[in-house]
Amino acid sequence: MIKAQIRDQLIKGLIDDNVIDLFQRNMMPLNQLMSYYRCAIMEVETKFKVLNEQFSLQYDRNPIETIKSRLKSPEGIVKKLKRKGFPFSLDSIEENINDIAGIRVICSFTEDIYLLAECLLQQDDITLVEVKDYIRHPKESGYRSLHLIIEVPIFLENEKKNMKVEVQLRTIAMDFWASLEHKLRYKKDIPQEEADILAKNLVECAEISADLDNRMEQIRNKILKNS
Repeated sequence: MIKAQIRDQLIKGLIDDNVIDLFQRNMMPLNQLMSYYRCAIMEVETKFKVLNEQFSLQYDRNPIETIKSRLKSPEGIVKKLKRKGFPFSLDSIEENINDIAGIRVICSFTEDIYLLAECLLQQDDITLVEVKDYIRHPKESGYRSLHLIIEVPIFLENEKKNMKVEVQLRTIAMDFWASLEHKLRYKKDIPQEEADILAKNLVECAEISADLDNRMEQIRNKILKNS
């Protein structure tokens, strides 16, 4: 404990006010950019909440189960820039990284995913940058989800700024599978032979989950047809 206190005092003595001021000046633009991405998340999240409320009033049902959001950490941004060989600058971050701001929309049924995506993209302030449909075209691992990269305007004190947001839409079953697969992927202590077996089992589970989604959707449609 005493050694730690002495170390901290030495560090404080070595870092003068000029160094601290330089660090803060360099961090300020990045912090400002991250705040813009947080604002973009709030804009998109509000749009989905409004759509959910509208469907509740008009059709007496809520297509959205939950909405999750996340902001990539500065460490994650730096690692991705380095991995992809891009320079570290604010312009490079905005131009080359599309998933800093993320929204995940969890739906009950696959039909609702495409319905919500269509409703979102019809809004005149939303610009579609990229779409990846891993539901109709799953990854080899079995991963399923609809990914949209969109641009949405945020309105600041003296300007309007377009920000990119990654939107992931998936069913409850897809989200459960993806969560489990993510946890296993980062388990470094699993022997390779066992990891291969788990990967094969996950692909089979993904097929079962997809079949469950389809069957539940058919049951829902029959109930609606007879009601």
